[in-house]
Parts: sequence; C-alpha cells; structure tokens
Amino acid sequence: MLIETAQKTRSAARKLAVLSAEAKNQAIEAIARSLEVAAPEIVAANREDCRQAEADGIAKPLYNRLKMDETKLKGAIAGLRDVGKLPDPVGATQIRRELDEGLILRRVSCPLGVLGVVFEARPDAVIQISALAIKSGNGVILKGGKEATNSCRELVKAIRAGLAQTAVNPDAVQLLTTREEIIELLRLDEYVDLIIPRGSNSFVRFVQDNTRIPVLGHADGICHLYVDKSADIEKAVKVAIDSKIQYPAACNAIETLLIHEEIAAKFLPIVAAKFQEKGVELRGDEKTREIVSMKEATAEDWETEYTDLILSIKIVESLSAAIAHINTHGSGHTDAIATEDPEAAQTFMDLVDAAGVFHNCSTRFADGFRYGFGAEVGISTQKMPPRGPVGLEGLVTYKYQLVGDGHIVATYAGKDAKPFTHRDL
Repeated sequence: MLIETAQKTRSAARKLAVLSAEAKNQAIEAIARSLEVAAPEIVAANREDCRQAEADGIAKPLYNRLKMDETKLKGAIAGLRDVGKLPDPVGATQIRRELDEGLILRRVSCPLGVLGVVFEARPDAVIQISALAIKSGNGVILKGGKEATNSCRELVKAIRAGLAQTAVNPDAVQLLTTREEIIELLRLDEYVDLIIPRGSNSFVRFVQDNTRIPVLGHADGICHLYVDKSADIEKAVKVAIDSKIQYPAACNAIETLLIHEEIAAKFLPIVAAKFQEKGVELRGDEKTREIVSMKEATAEDWETEYTDLILSIKIVESLSAAIAHINTHGSGHTDAIATEDPEAAQTFMDLVDAAGVFHNCSTRFADGFRYGFGAEVGISTQKMPPRGPVGLEGLVTYKYQLVGDGHIVATYAGKDAKPFTHRDL
C-alpha cells in the first residue's frame, strides 16, 4: 500500500533533515555518478517511451518534453551538480533577537518534510526535483506522466542506487507509476507536507479540489510580450522571436503578442515575416489583419496556452490597454515589455500582476536554472510565496527556537511587569 511507502519516506526525510551540507552534497554527487553509469539504460528506456508515445499519437510539444537523449541527460546531470554547489538552505538563522537578558529567540530555516510531486511526461524533472529535495532536506514521492514511465523507473533506480552509497536513505526518493496512486497520494495528509502538481490547468484544479494537503503550482502559462510605441524595433523583434520559438513547448513561451498602434505598421510586417519563416501560425485581431494577412483570432485565443508554434497578435491603443489585457487574460506567469521609455517600462512592471515581469528581454528567462537556483521543482503563479520558479528557498520553512534560563511570562505581566529589551543581535 502507498501508505507504507509514505511512512518510509517520512522516516527517511526526518534523518535527511539533520544531515550536514557536506553529507547532502556527497549524496548529490553520488547520484550524478550513478546516473552517468546508468546512462545507456536510461536512454534506451526513453527511446521505448518515445516510440510508444509516437505510436499513440502524442502531441509534438509533449514529445519534445518527453525525449531524453544523451545530450539532454548530460545537461540534466550538470544541473544536478550545480544544485550541489548552492548554499545549504537549511539551518540558516533568519532572526536572532534578545527578548530579555538571557532569553534569546532565533528563527531558523528547516525542511518542509515530504513533497509529493506529480509532473508531466518530462523525465529530466525527476533529476531536478530529486536534487532539490535532497539539498533542502526533504523526502519526495514522484509521479511522472504515463508516457515517461520507463524513463522515470530507470532514473529513480539510478538515483536510489547512488543514495545507497551515502548517508541518505534511498527511501527519501520514491516513484509512483499508476494513475490510481495519485488519488491515494492526495489523501496522505498525515505523511505528505506539500503537493506540487505540474500539468494542465484542469489537472491542477483537480489536485486542489481533492486534497487537504497544501498545493503549490501553476496552471496555464499564458505569457505576453507587449511592444510599446517607444520600442527599438530590431531589439523587439529579437525578443519576440526568442520568447516564442526558442522552446515553444515551455510554459514561459509567449502565447500573445500585443503591439501599440503607433508602431504596428512598422513593426508588425517585420516580425510577422520572421515568425512565418520559422513556421509560426499567426492569429490576429481585426486591426492586425488589416496590416498583415493571417488567420482571425477568436476570444478563445486570448485564453489559450498553445505550447506550440502558434501565436495570437493584438494591436492596442495604449500602455494601459496592454496592461488591462494582460491582467484580464494572463495566467500570472511571465509577461514582458519592449520599450526604450523607462517610465513606460516601470509602469508596466509595477502594474502587471504576474510572478515575472520583464523589460527588453525574453520571457524564456523565467526559469530556476537561469535565475541561478540550480534547478526548480516548478513555477508557482499563486500570490503567496514562494512565487515564480521554485528552487531551494521555496522548499524550506522555518521554526522559532527560544532559549532562556528559567524565564517565565509572569515576570513580564502585571503592574510591575519587566519590559522586554527586543534587541536584534
């Protein structure tokens, strides 16, 4: 039963939580070496997953995420080692305060406990999530997409083999393989401290509606680039192209391009030609189609995450109209402005309600690795922290530790109450 697996993970996590940074880093390096040894088996398992997925008619964006060749595996292992180089997020003193002489309060970071991570058919997520979990002192129960079952099995097998040579109990990393186990996992509020779903909007909603465990995640990645009237056209074209085609299946690729009406006649023909050269299907509103011929955009397009070479385009009359469109139709993931007007840029960055708001750069930078987090367990679009790419800092909480010498509250109550010093140390 899954409850027994969760109990083992909880037990392993409690021991992992108190290990030194050196011990955790040794475990991460052992995993890296184990993955390198097992690379032929991992790549072969992934080929089988890809073959079956193609036979089942998998969508191209999902296939691109599923595929893990030797190069992609090497990159994931390099990212794993990068996590090992990061500062230990556990045991950091956030507050050290004297309440009174001899009565010292500390707020200290500590692991969450056990993570339950349900993710799409993306095998490299197994490596990223396992590395972040171990570095942050957490156990993790993984459930990958059914298309990646063979790949995930080989990856977790190698990870656990690596951990077996270290102070970290291999039970700290577990793998689920059936859809039925997801429902059971969501009921384990006694053993699992945080659920991180990575998938479609409907799946994230399903998870939120079927568990009492706190849920961290984002649903759609409906990202925008707004090209302001003061944009540098050459610069804006570069940013637009990269934001869409560098990896269109990613959640931080733009799905809608907004263009100020004063620059549209100059900018739109240039950028549209570039997009069409790259095979991007363009869908535009009425004003857009008066300048460049393309398919008509519908109301549904403004609400759609394509994760493919499809882009909707809208011409707006002002900066405020662009911001209003984004805050109405966006998903709170990442939105960018191209402009040479610093005041317009600051207004955009202040008023757009998203986890990431960029100026004159590609939305594809919204990524834990690119932010220097080493890796990420996912991206959160919720308002409460953690928000945006969730790395190590998002996987720890804190506890208050108070040390006294026979201090009692009665001393500080009543008409003769002694005052607190409340002095930060």
